[in-house]
This record gives sequence, C-alpha cells and structure tokens, in this order.
Amino acid sequence: MKSNVRKVILNAFREANGEYISGEKLANKIGCSRTAVWKHIEELKKEGFQVEAVRKKGYLLIDHSKKLSADEIYLGLHTEEIGRSVYFYETVPSTQKLAKELALNGANHGTLIVADEQTEGRGRLVRNWYSPKGTGLWMSLIIRPEIAIQQAPQLTLLTAVAVVEAIKDVAGIQPEIKWPNDILISGKKVCGILTELQAEESHIQSLIIGIGINVNQKQEDFPSELQTIATSLKIEADKLIDRTKLLQCFCYRFEKLLNTYIDNGFLPIKQLWEGYSCSIGREITARTLNGNYHGIALGINEDGVLLLKQQSGEIREIYSADIEIT
Repeated sequence: MKSNVRKVILNAFREANGEYISGEKLANKIGCSRTAVWKHIEELKKEGFQVEAVRKKGYLLIDHSKKLSADEIYLGLHTEEIGRSVYFYETVPSTQKLAKELALNGANHGTLIVADEQTEGRGRLVRNWYSPKGTGLWMSLIIRPEIAIQQAPQLTLLTAVAVVEAIKDVAGIQPEIKWPNDILISGKKVCGILTELQAEESHIQSLIIGIGINVNQKQEDFPSELQTIATSLKIEADKLIDRTKLLQCFCYRFEKLLNTYIDNGFLPIKQLWEGYSCSIGREITARTLNGNYHGIALGINEDGVLLLKQQSGEIREIYSADIEIT
C-alpha cells in the first residue's frame, strides 16, 4: 500500500511538470487525508527529494534525491512495464536469488530487483561478482516472454545490446560485447550478464536476467586480482555517472528492444549485437567443457550460437564457452 501511494504522488509530480500541486488534489488522487499526504511528502524529503511546500499553492518537486532508491528509479522511468514494479535493497546476498523467489511467487513481467550492495553476487560458471556498496548497478530483471525455451539465449544477447546502448546514452562512451554476455571497454570488463530460466516442459515461466555494471569505482577500489581485467564507467569516462539515470535508460532501451524482438523476431537484435561485437572476424579460442577450439569468429546464428570457422574450414557451433581473443 505504501509503495502504491508513493507511485501516485510521484506520478502527480511528473504530471505537474514543474508546477505546484495542491495537497487537496494529492489527497483526492490517493484517497486519504491531507495530513497523510504531508507524512508521505516528509518521507520523500528524508530520502533526499527536495519538495517545497507553500501555503495555498501546495507542493513543488524542486529536485530529485540523487540517491539510488525505488522512488527515485520510478520517478524518471519512461517505460510501460519494465521497472514499473521495483524492489530496492541497501544490502542483499544476491538480487538473483531474490528475483527467483519473487518470480515463483507470481511477480509481474518487468519486475526489477536492485541492490546498493551484494555480498554473494555471482556471474557465469558460479564465479563471484564483486558488488561493493554505492558504486555499481547490481540488479535482476524478471520477464515472462511468450517464446520457446530454445529462444531464451537470444534474450541474453538482447540484454547486452540494451546495456551497451544505455552506457552510450548516459556515459557517452562506446562499449563492445564479447560473446556471449561480457561488456568491455578498452578490453576490460565493465558489465556481466547472467540469465537463468524457470520453465515447465516446453513453456517458459520466467527468465531472470542478472546484470552487474561497474559504474563509479576507482581503479584502486577493485581487488588486486581484478585491476588489470576490470574497469568502471567512471574510469573510462573520467566523470561520475548517475546510476539512477543509467538504470532508467537501460529499462527504456530493454523494453524498446524487446518490443522490436516480439514484433520482428531476432534478426534486428542479431544485427545490432554483431555491430557491437569485438570478436567478429577475429581469431579466438573458445574454451568449452568439451575442449578448446581455435578459429575465426564469423558471427552468431538465429539462435544466438557463436559460429567459429576452424583452420580445417569446418564451421563449429559454440553454445557455451569462455572466449579469448588471440
């Protein structure tokens, strides 16, 4: 109930477009007393929102909180579904674990779980993901696409494109994608994506997409073993990046791409992904559970599988691997 009231107030501020809105009007929208409205406004102020109250004029939102929070995320969101339901936590073991529980309990398509810090963040192949407080975007997105199970990997590639485009928009720098789901800048990893499936027989119940973006770390903030292979947007752009704006932009880009995917299939996403890839046309080594394979990365097929041309001329399909550009 509390979160719904906040949404009504934030929507009212958004619709007011920089004008005062009366306490009576807010009370009527919410269905509560003006005293209750005042209490909610005071809570927003405690979060860092700057709200001016003037007798006989009402309330005016002067500035956002600049602090990552559910209310701040919601206020600047320009989507229909993605991120419209958002859970924010200061510290959690893993947003991915929470998202899986919420999905099993019926969370809506587009539900977003965001944490300021993860203590047990992980990436692909059960690797740890360094997720310190106040520096990055650590989040999991629940979607419920009406697609076949074998198409699920396509949405990991779609997510990578959405992350790249959001970083371009907000930070003004051009990342690259290393198949299947690493986002690199200057050859160093800035983002990882982990997609997990909840399904019954041939039907997808939900897809849980975990995303970790290094946003405002300094080089010395990374553990010594990561300093040569990891980077952040702040390091690369040489400026602080607004995490909330980046998250909102990602939601917008993801929703737009998902609608394109649903309307037109995977081909438009495939073309965008290949345009951002750092490995196509280059020699790579694919390290798989069944052995290592060396060759030229030709691109991806309609299922998002990597196509590797080996020295023998054989085209090998790579479904899961660690990729090293040689």
